[in-house]
Amino acid sequence: MRDYLIRATAMEGKVRAFAVRATGIVDEISKRHVMTPTTTAALGRTIAAGLMMGAMLKGEEKLTILVKGGGPIGQIVVDANAHGEVRGYVDNPEVDLPLNEAGKLDVAGVVGTEGFLNIIKDLGLKEPYRGSIPLISGELAEDFTYYFAKSEQTPSAVALGVLVGLDYTVTAAGGFVIQLLPGLTDDEISIIELQLSRIEPITKMLEQGLDLEDILHRLLPEVQVMGEAEVKFRCKCSKERVEQTLISLGREEIEELLREDEKAEVICHFCNEAYQFDKEDLRAILQQM
Repeated sequence: MRDYLIRATAMEGKVRAFAVRATGIVDEISKRHVMTPTTTAALGRTIAAGLMMGAMLKGEEKLTILVKGGGPIGQIVVDANAHGEVRGYVDNPEVDLPLNEAGKLDVAGVVGTEGFLNIIKDLGLKEPYRGSIPLISGELAEDFTYYFAKSEQTPSAVALGVLVGLDYTVTAAGGFVIQLLPGLTDDEISIIELQLSRIEPITKMLEQGLDLEDILHRLLPEVQVMGEAEVKFRCKCSKERVEQTLISLGREEIEELLREDEKAEVICHFCNEAYQFDKEDLRAILQQM
């Protein structure tokens, strides 16, 4: 099934909703970085959140999510933009833990809870917007819910999930965000809370093949889909960009590489692509400098 995202409203515009399926994206990133099921789940949940937060932006706006919880996974980094493009990595993709007490992947265990969720938004202004909240669970959906309430003053319900098969293939990944806007009555809020308490896990609904529209209809009355967009993994790295990284090392460093190895290899954090520079390439860089 294809990866995509929808934006919707409900209850006469007093509720804003986003839902995303990112199964293919998370599977590709997991395979690129040779990740364990638990680190895949942690990064995949952040990827889904990043795509939906990117859909809240406009034009060329973009954002970066940094999760630093003090757990063995290290830092989680996700970049997303208003065009449905996303990329991400974790410091230690090989980390794994036993299943938690509920028999599920121990995402909170690898992420940790002694740290912060940071959101940096490039809105085209002189200075980027920065929001930060302490992690409250490490499971991430609750942490993003807390972020929307505290940093953006928007009461929200966030569901994020990743299902990984025995062969490490991602079989379901995605999520939804329900945001309560001014004007809702207590009765209407109670209806939404009741539906949220009854709904199945997002991964189960995605695995069953439900469309995102069907998922939102299970959550909210009077859903109106306002837009649909393709989402995809996209890394901005290239040999030219990597060459600039080499140049930033300085002449002495490049000359040392030329003397000792006669080559250099640079690996992109985000996509794990390896770029090779032979001695002719290094000499050309030195001449350029």
